[in-house]
Amino acid sequence: MSAGDGAGPARTVRAAYEAARAAVAGLSDEESWLPTGCTGWAVRDLVFHCVTDAQRALVALHTPANEPVDRNAVTYWRDWRPDTVGAANGRRWVRVNGSMFLDFRQLQGLYLETLAAAAHAAEAADPAQPVATQGHVLTAGDLLITLAVEATVHHLDLTVHLPHAPGPAAEGLAAVRTTLDGLLGRPGLPDWSDEHYARVGTGRAALTEAERAALGTVADRFPLFG
Repeated sequence: MSAGDGAGPARTVRAAYEAARAAVAGLSDEESWLPTGCTGWAVRDLVFHCVTDAQRALVALHTPANEPVDRNAVTYWRDWRPDTVGAANGRRWVRVNGSMFLDFRQLQGLYLETLAAAAHAAEAADPAQPVATQGHVLTAGDLLITLAVEATVHHLDLTVHLPHAPGPAAEGLAAVRTTLDGLLGRPGLPDWSDEHYARVGTGRAALTEAERAALGTVADRFPLFG
């Protein structure tokens, strides 16, 4: 899945964002304090993080670049490794800033309107246009796929303790699988569900001994990003 799919990336990110919005729209203040699949973050912390990612999407889609493209929807993730000092600092930053919303409904409303705006901007973007984000240049289409991947992985994180919340979009899960296959250089195990592959591929769950044996030498490359 790439910018060459034309309107495909915009449809994918809209599906991922609409599914995430549906999961967050029905949450109560009490539920916003539940833990998530992200170390150290409650639901409200993760929601704030996802707001900042949608804001980054809006900025990037309006920041055309003249430099050559240096990342695509797969290679973008090679910079994102788990358990780094930068990741720890980012977790603290999100917790501190997310805590400034005394009423979860304020953060909830900001989340819903920001994701809606980002999805609208995605549909208006030229997927072939190079854009700048986080020190790299991608086509807008490939950027949109990375946004759908992040939103989908965090949707799984968000609902770890929310069993009745709507799940991620099929389009988003497909984008995650395609990305993980690209990073691995081969398909994941055929019996893996999209959700399980997303969790083991990003370090949310550990490989079992049987999975390691089935994967062979590539097992040592997990997690593929996090």
